[in-house]
Amino acid sequence: MNLQLVEKGIVKLIQKAETELPKDVVDSLKKAYEIEKGVAKTQIGAILKNIELANKSKRPMCQDTGIQTFFVEVGIDFPYIGELKNLIVKSVKKATKEVPLRPNTVDPFTGKNSGDNTGDYIPYITWDFKEGDDVFITVLPKGGGSENMSKLGMLKPGVGIEGVKDFVVEEMVKAAGNPCPPTVVGVGIGGGADLALKLGKKSLLRPVGKRNENKDIAKIEEELIERINKSGIGPMGLGGKTTVLDVHIKKAHRHPASLPVGIAVQCWADRRARMIINKDCSWEVE
Repeated sequence: MNLQLVEKGIVKLIQKAETELPKDVVDSLKKAYEIEKGVAKTQIGAILKNIELANKSKRPMCQDTGIQTFFVEVGIDFPYIGELKNLIVKSVKKATKEVPLRPNTVDPFTGKNSGDNTGDYIPYITWDFKEGDDVFITVLPKGGGSENMSKLGMLKPGVGIEGVKDFVVEEMVKAAGNPCPPTVVGVGIGGGADLALKLGKKSLLRPVGKRNENKDIAKIEEELIERINKSGIGPMGLGGKTTVLDVHIKKAHRHPASLPVGIAVQCWADRRARMIINKDCSWEVE
């Protein structure tokens, strides 16, 4: 058992997420660059240059390195399940020094910063279990500016899906340039209040440009992209054709009397990275 090897891998995972945007995000930004003009094109160009420099220097692409948020799929036969949470926490502390990351965890009562990106319930970890003996970990560093644009709507069921769509569009128009567009918008529909927001955030793990497997939901995603982009908010809120790069929807069954809608927003720095840990503690960052 070499758990230090696993710790090294999780640090590498965090570094990759902070310094290298996924190809699907970069490709989408390049497409936006081609269709934009004037100040919007200049803004996308500056973003692409920033991405290039971060990749070359292996330094974070944004000064806000976010709250370290993890989604973990654990094989039920993985031999070191009991060690995983501690390994993730230790890796976040280590990455704070080595990447480096800006210390972003502050006690809400005292205002004291822990200095190492850990604290009560932080790093935030969502656990799921599957067959097998390996582990998949996805990290989603979540910046404050985009997180501040999260919204929960407890809609009346009578408004239907048209009401859901209007709610999403209205909230993104209100957000304007605050979440550093062009953004990726995750929408969770159904469940309860907490589940709707979690589904919205979890939907952000889907690659940009990949539509929902449900064809009807996929059409709604495309409609929302079109409607939000018609707002003209544009890159960094300075006007243009590209306010969102994508909209992703996840759904859950709901109570008949409740229609929760949770919106989670990622800025242009749609940071995420994934790794696999094998039962012998070898690993690969994908």
